[in-house]
Amino acid sequence: MTASPSILVVEDDRETRALIARYLKTNAFQVATAADGREMDRALAGNRVDLVILDVMLPGEDGLSLCRRLRLASSLPIIMLTARGEDVDRILGLEMGADDYLPKPFNPRELLARIKAVLRRQAAALTATAFAGAKSLVFRGWRLDPGLRELRDPHGARVALTSAEFDLLQVLCERPGRVLSRDSLLDLTQGRVAGSFERSIDVLISRIRRKIEPDLQAPELIKTVRSGGYLFTPEVTAA
Repeated sequence: MTASPSILVVEDDRETRALIARYLKTNAFQVATAADGREMDRALAGNRVDLVILDVMLPGEDGLSLCRRLRLASSLPIIMLTARGEDVDRILGLEMGADDYLPKPFNPRELLARIKAVLRRQAAALTATAFAGAKSLVFRGWRLDPGLRELRDPHGARVALTSAEFDLLQVLCERPGRVLSRDSLLDLTQGRVAGSFERSIDVLISRIRRKIEPDLQAPELIKTVRSGGYLFTPEVTAA
């Protein structure tokens, strides 16, 4: 993902289209626009696009049909917009392969938050990892077994982890040397379920540190990055 993601806004209402484009540009996105499916196809053919904002009610080929067509051809992230906000539109959009949906009228800040969340999930899904399908992940003598969902210390003793602690440690092990924000960790482990919040990540990190860090006063394995998130420092190997 580049520092400035490119968004394609497919919306037939000129004012709404201009409003979205203007707001996204002020938030450091590159923006292309289209009023219908034909213009969308031309924009996709001639530009790099990282995410499509797709209105349901469009002239000619409607948004649901376009969403289905896009999903058959690629994994490009799609956020659907619906004027009615009816459950049937939401359900159909998700069944067609949309990553998220937003009913009109909407707050541009909410749309921005949805875009960022979908792009984070997409980046995580596209992350090439050498650990896919690994039986165990090994770091500093510790061994994490995703299949058995257990952690063993360098002496081979089993260390008890809650399900949430295990999920978070696995995410960290699979992305060593990368600064992961709290938002990213929430998306990767909890999927933004009801009640999830950034502070829960801090609590889980604290619990994991108590179990794996040699010195809690100076953590070496999981470092806090100010205004960034957390960094898993050890080299991780697949076994």
